[in-house]
Amino acid sequence: MGENSGLAGTKRKMKTSDFILAATGTALIAVCSFIAIPMTIPFTLQTFAVFFVLLMLGGKRGVLSILVYVIMGAVGLPVFSGFTGGAGVLFGKTGGYIIGFIFMGLIYAVLTKVFGNKLRVQIAALLTGLFVCYAFGTMWFYVLFMRETGVSGIITVLSLCVFPFIIPDMVKMGLAVLLSGRVRSIIRQDISGFR
Repeated sequence: MGENSGLAGTKRKMKTSDFILAATGTALIAVCSFIAIPMTIPFTLQTFAVFFVLLMLGGKRGVLSILVYVIMGAVGLPVFSGFTGGAGVLFGKTGGYIIGFIFMGLIYAVLTKVFGNKLRVQIAALLTGLFVCYAFGTMWFYVLFMRETGVSGIITVLSLCVFPFIIPDMVKMGLAVLLSGRVRSIIRQDISGFR
């Protein structure tokens, strides 16, 4: 299932199986968006799902999964955290982080295409994409937050939107890397058993 086994030819047209896998990725992101981890500041497994989908499906199908997820939420389907959806959520203060997932996927796709699909490249691509997602989402939040409250402190915004989530996101990334590697290993063993 990763780019090693399915996305080598970037000029190849998307097949039906690509769309089925992308739809599965979209469903996983939606389901994980509903799973809230109770902490001092609660967080969902949405970011974990984005990491996992990119690692498992590769850049092209991963980006498609994320795009469909964002579009589904934008048109009103309750796929965002807290069973919410609609343009009001997407274009609200935290919507920039959801849109930032698209940038994360695109960065992952470009970096793994240019530098190969080795594990260290995948991790670097996820970290770079997460940084861009943070930056885009934070600036989005900052503009709307400042317009709404008049408060202009970027540190205040970072304290609300970024600092509490860095460690959980690193843990989620680590779990995604471990689980995707394990799943790929199981799939390879299952396939080899039928030869």
